[in-house]
Amino acid sequence: VAIMTFGLAYILREAYVSGFTFPGFVYYLTLQFIPRYVRGVMFMLSAGGLILYSLLKLNHSIVSAVMPARNGSESIVNMIYNQRALRRGPKIVAIGGGTGLSTLLRGIKEYTTNLTAIVTVADDGGSSGRLREEFGMLPPGDIRNCLIALAEDESQIASLFQHRFRDGSGSLDGHSLGNLILAGLQQRTGRFEAAVEEMSHLLKVRGQVLPTTLEDVKLVAEMEDGAVVTGEVAIAEDPRRIRRMSLSRAQVKPYEKVLDAIEQAQIVVLGPGSLFTSIVPNLLVEGVSQAIERCNAVKVYVANLMTQPGETDGFALSDHLRALGNYYNLNTLNCVIVNNEPFPAALQAQYASEGAAPVRIDSVSSLTDAKVIATPLCQVVALEGKQTLKHDPIRLAQQILQQVK
Repeated sequence: VAIMTFGLAYILREAYVSGFTFPGFVYYLTLQFIPRYVRGVMFMLSAGGLILYSLLKLNHSIVSAVMPARNGSESIVNMIYNQRALRRGPKIVAIGGGTGLSTLLRGIKEYTTNLTAIVTVADDGGSSGRLREEFGMLPPGDIRNCLIALAEDESQIASLFQHRFRDGSGSLDGHSLGNLILAGLQQRTGRFEAAVEEMSHLLKVRGQVLPTTLEDVKLVAEMEDGAVVTGEVAIAEDPRRIRRMSLSRAQVKPYEKVLDAIEQAQIVVLGPGSLFTSIVPNLLVEGVSQAIERCNAVKVYVANLMTQPGETDGFALSDHLRALGNYYNLNTLNCVIVNNEPFPAALQAQYASEGAAPVRIDSVSSLTDAKVIATPLCQVVALEGKQTLKHDPIRLAQQILQQVK
């Protein structure tokens, strides 16, 4: 446009210099009755307004295409601001598995995208166990839950990827759609970690989900009577108290990205989740516990709301930490977050009938110098038509973020 304007200016100049006579209407069309400097300013302001309008419309078109769908009340400006704020959030590593870790991620993703979930791959039950046996892949269940929890728009994704085939589905019966997609992606890419990355892009997750190890291992528990039980499901169902946990193979190597994420973290969170079958398995992988102890991050342990039948029957807060201390140096722990909110009587009775009870808060000063934060953290949610207690994701995330140095 600028070059074309220069060309037109040259032609008009030559016309004026050569004495060419323009028709009368040109006098009014070119606003010659207005002083030249005023006309110059008028044209420049008009051009500036058109350029600004064009850029705004162009940006609107681009942002509408590349940004996730927004609700009707949220402006594009707010969306861009929120995205930039999330990218500037603290680097957080959350370690665990099961539904406890996904609950935590659901809250933290609202404050930062610099988020890494490190997930155990020792599950051997249900759909994950069957896929593990049939395809020789790592169990996808816990990783699927974390990916969905970190999805940009979880409300639309969850019902689809959590769908479980039932009643007359043949070989698909009991499998979740998300697990099958991960299995298919592994076959297509040839690597489990690549399948997780592909699904992360598909779901537009905030952060990343990493398996603790890429090796095929199983959990092994030594019970108090000396018996040895192998497999996460068998351990969880065994009523005997656990004395010691280990993996089925010695010197299991971690996924290299796991140690990098821990080294760069500002906060490392252990839990919530099943103590012996979700949190501890990650610490059994070679170098993971030492990396957490060595890094400069704030280390936070989030206690469970309830004891878990078959794993932590009768455990108080100190019992959880004492068990954790067999696999991690509690002297490097900075903070312990525990719920002190009373549970509804009906739900407490329901859990009692299942052999679970609220985690009792007692003194832990003999075990660690970590600060204990007792605060209301629970909420009642409907899960598969049943009322259940979960950590409140937002309140838990806020408590964790307050620990940043």
